[in-house]
This record gives sequence, C-alpha cells and structure tokens, in this order.
Amino acid sequence: MRIDQLDVVLRARSQWEAMELGTALVRRHAWAIWKPWLLVTLPVFALLNLLGLWLDNFWLPALVMWWLKPAFERIPLYVISRGAFGAVPTTAQTLRAQLRWGWRGIGAYLGWRRLSPARSLLMPVDLLEGGDGPQRGMRRRALGSASYGHATLLTSVCWHFEAMLQLAGIALIFMFMPVEDLPESLRASWSLIGDETPAWAWIGFNLLAWGAMTLIGPFYSGAGFGLYLNRRTQLEAWDVEIAFRRLRERLARLAPLMVLFLLVGIAPLRAQQSNALPDSVLSNHKETAAPSNAIVPATPHAVFGQGDADTDGFRQAAARAYEDPQLGAKRTVDKWVFKERDKPTQDNSDQTRDPSFMTFVSQVLALIGESILWIVLAALLIVLALTARWWLPWLRGSGRRTREAQTPVQHDALLVPEVLPPDILGSARRLWREGKPRHALALLYRASVEVLGQRADIVLPPGATEAQCLRASRRMPQESDRTLFARMVRTWQYAAYAGRLPSEDEFEALMGELHRQYGWRT
Repeated sequence: MRIDQLDVVLRARSQWEAMELGTALVRRHAWAIWKPWLLVTLPVFALLNLLGLWLDNFWLPALVMWWLKPAFERIPLYVISRGAFGAVPTTAQTLRAQLRWGWRGIGAYLGWRRLSPARSLLMPVDLLEGGDGPQRGMRRRALGSASYGHATLLTSVCWHFEAMLQLAGIALIFMFMPVEDLPESLRASWSLIGDETPAWAWIGFNLLAWGAMTLIGPFYSGAGFGLYLNRRTQLEAWDVEIAFRRLRERLARLAPLMVLFLLVGIAPLRAQQSNALPDSVLSNHKETAAPSNAIVPATPHAVFGQGDADTDGFRQAAARAYEDPQLGAKRTVDKWVFKERDKPTQDNSDQTRDPSFMTFVSQVLALIGESILWIVLAALLIVLALTARWWLPWLRGSGRRTREAQTPVQHDALLVPEVLPPDILGSARRLWREGKPRHALALLYRASVEVLGQRADIVLPPGATEAQCLRASRRMPQESDRTLFARMVRTWQYAAYAGRLPSEDEFEALMGELHRQYGWRT
C-alpha cells in the first residue's frame, strides 16, 4: 500500500474510534457505494424472487440472498479501500471490478467462514493483501488477535439493526391502520402466517430484508475496514513512518541551506588552525634565544655595593630576636577525628600538561562557539528576509489589511431592488462597469434565488441565508442547475465576506453560464 497517499489521518486509535473511521469513509463515499450496490443487488433480488415464485418457495430466495452478503460486501470494500487513498472509483469501474476482483478469497466466506463473527475484519486480509493460504492465515491471526472481540460485537450489533429495521417496516404498515380496525388486521395477519401465506406477503418480507441489508451492509463492511486499517497502523507503525517521511521532506528542502552553513563554519576553522602553529613556534624561539637585556639576579654585592658593611649591630639584633619567648614557642591542640578516616587522595594537580595542546583545544572550542553564533545570526537574517513581505508593510504602517479596511466598498450599502429588472445581465454588467462589482454580484445572486424558487417549486422564508438556499437547491431537478447555483453562491460569499472579487474574465464567464443555463436574455 502507498501509505503516503492516504486520505485519512493515521494515528493509534481505539477499536471504537477505528469503527467510527470506517463508517465515516462510507458516508464520504456514499454515492460511489450505494449506486453499484443497487445495480448489483436489485437484479439478483428480482431473479431469486422470480425463481421462488416459479418454485412456489419464497423462503429459499431470502436465505440465498442473505447467504450471498459476503459477495455483495466486496462492493463497499472495493470503494473505500481505493477512496482511502484518494482514488475513488467510478460506478463503471466498481461494476467491472466485481467480475474479476476478490473472487480468490471470497469462496471461503461463502462456505465454511460464512458464519464467522469477525468476517468484516478478516475479509480485507484475503481481498486486499493476497498471498497464498498459509500467509493469509498468519495475517488473519496477527490482525484478528486484538480486534476479534470488537469485530464479533460489530457483527452482533449490525444483525440486530437489520432485524429491528425489518420489524419497523412491518410495524409501519400497521401504523396506517385505523385504531378500530387494528385488532381485526392483526388477526388477519396472524391467520396469513399460520395458513398459506400469499406470494405478495413473502415478497414484501423479502423486500424488507433486502432494504435492511442494503442500508446496514455497507456500514458493516466500512467499520470492519476501519478495524483492519487500525490494526495495520498499530502493527506496522504507519503513523510513525508517515511522520518520518514528512520530516525527510522538510530536511531535503533545508539541505542546501545546511551545506552553506557548514561551508561558512569550516573556512574560519581552517584559517584559525593555520595561525596557531606560528604562535607556538615563536614562543619556543623566544624561550631559547638569549636576549641582550636579560634581568640580572639581585645579589648583596649588586644591592649594597662592594664596600665593607657593619654587620656587628645586625648580629646583635638577630640574637635578641631569637631570644624572644614568643618566637619558637610550642603548644598542644586536641581535636576529635574519625577513627577510620579516608586517606587523602593523591593530588594530581602537579602533573604536567602540554600547554600548547590545551591552547589549541581552547581555540577550537572558541571557534566552534563563534561559528554557531554566526550561523544563528545568518539563519535569523534569512528568516527576516523571507518574511519581509508580511512584517515590512506592517512596520511601515501600510499593511494590506489596513488598506482593505479603509476601502470604501466595504462600507457601501447594497441596494437591490425588490422587483428585478427585465434585463438582469445587462444591469449587472452596467453596475460592474460603474465600479460597483458587489452590487452586480448581489443582483445576480438575488436573481439566482428567484430561479431556485421557480425550478425547485419552493418558497424561501424572508431573509434566508446562503446555507438555507444551498440546502434548498438540492431539490432542483437538474444537476447543472444545482452546480451553477452553488458556484453563484460561492462567488457571492467570496465577494461579500472575504473581499475577493472575481476578475473580469471570471465575471464574464459567470454571466455567460447564467445566460445559457437560466435563459436570461442579454
């Protein structure tokens, strides 16, 4: 699977969230699912009931129709498995795929696995992954180990939904019975069930069963596909892989900038290393050379001269100093110490180190720190340059938002007449040329709402919003009318609320489309 093309957000979900994801996919691709479903199941339903009418046995068609549900469930599974990757198949593609796709693994689900409670979870393994029998068996065990209970509960819930829908269809018939005739109707119905049931009653029951299966079956397959997709995400870490792929794309975009930063940081480092050697050589040269102005050691002869000095007085003074009792006195100090005191570790501070190597290391560290600071400064300058179109106008006080807020068109009142002019397109074109584009679009929107009321045969309430008009446009019989009305509403909303006016060519194209579709004269 090309997980980079997935159209859903992959993350570690609970089993309930996974089933909700599958039903959301069914709702998103509802038209692509139910249209081929009806085109396939309706002829099969008609043929089976005609066969039951010929055999005078109507419970057999109902049983066969129910037993063929796994074959019909290939339709929603085919659509959502493609739609989840952004490639929604058309009705013709889905119908052609039913002739050849999925038959390799469907035989087991029409045979010994027909009553499997986890059919919705295990069918995607056989129909989507392929492989031989042992491989599919291992895949079914791996995927179904943690979700088998939830798949079983899903099967039970969907079966009860179908049963309730059939009972609700039967109850709906009796809701239209008069209250006074209800007991007699119930007795007649019970007599039909007890005695020979007519053919129309059997066909009605079979039709209710087919309707319940048609409504619930795609949601059952979609919820099972959600469980299957979640289990593959958990086991194969699809969400982590997608995150790494996105990180790789971002780093690939930044690769040229990182190379530039490395080149800028390496050049000063080499220059600094080349300048370090002459300094050390020069220092060694200074140590070995004998300078002419060397410092002479201080000797008594150099200080006091060569004359005789009177040393008798000095000796007498030194003798009196030594006789002082405070000089050389001793005293005893007692203190408490631990008996098992740790021996002091040997101080290795006196070990010699190479001063030239330490100088080189400090220079390299300083250069690395300086390079990092220059890189940060360069990155900041690049970011400021790339975002200048946003912050520079704001800094100058002439931002685009301020200019748009000061545009007088935003405060111009839209005066649309209650009675539309006979020449709608001509009036709109005249307003456009007079510099009133919002007035022109308002006139076209108002006229389109009038056409909506006529073609959909409805009366809109006063002050109806655009959303109400869009919902009402679904009743227009032609698809082209609905598409054109949605385009007109979108153009008007962009102009009225976002200030995004169409260009001259877009306006003329819209006028031409309104002329062709709505028949407005020009």
